[in-house]
Amino acid sequence: MQNSISQKTFDFLQNLSQNNNREWFNENKNLYLEAQENVLLFLEKLIEDISEFDDDILKIDAKKSLFRIYRDVRFSLDKSPYKTHFGAALGFGKGGKFSGYYLHIAPGNSFLAGGIYQPEKEILKKIRTNISNNPDDFLKIIEDKNFKKQFSELSQEDKLKRIPQGFEKEDPMEDFLKLKNFIVKYSLKDENLMGTSSIKNLAKICQKMKPLNDFIENSILK
Repeated sequence: MQNSISQKTFDFLQNLSQNNNREWFNENKNLYLEAQENVLLFLEKLIEDISEFDDDILKIDAKKSLFRIYRDVRFSLDKSPYKTHFGAALGFGKGGKFSGYYLHIAPGNSFLAGGIYQPEKEILKKIRTNISNNPDDFLKIIEDKNFKKQFSELSQEDKLKRIPQGFEKEDPMEDFLKLKNFIVKYSLKDENLMGTSSIKNLAKICQKMKPLNDFIENSILK
């Protein structure tokens, strides 16, 4: 199995960003297939390492976790046919998990994320309710010194301006109840994915995300 993302994979993505058209892609399809195989082998090894602390991850197939490189341009002003990154969702509805880990591979803009992104209305309500009813359990996770050392804050994307309906206006967890995503993100440099310890280091970051994922899963199952 592959222990790192190769320079060739980053080179392919960089070249694709400069030549985002079908003619170039078809002429260089072999480079795409080589890069895709590199990423798949990397994901298989990452899944194996994460399984040491998260058994459910073994339900996820690396091939199914990897998003297609072809863009859906039907409703987009940007008609570029290809994504210029590789993205893989380990969880997030795959393998029976609502929460999960997400790996984004792009030259100069790679990152690892965990939690739950854009959950359906009823699932979001369950998470908020659990936060409101069990504030100490939630705060213990996100205020843990090791957690805060890795992740600056939960995603503020699309955050509500007012507390959602069904919750007290003076709820002490108000700021968290306004969130629509419960995601943490860890930025990665290219070299973080190219070294021999890449898999091990990424798995350690995922392990620090797991308490948040567990809280989310427990919220939904209540």
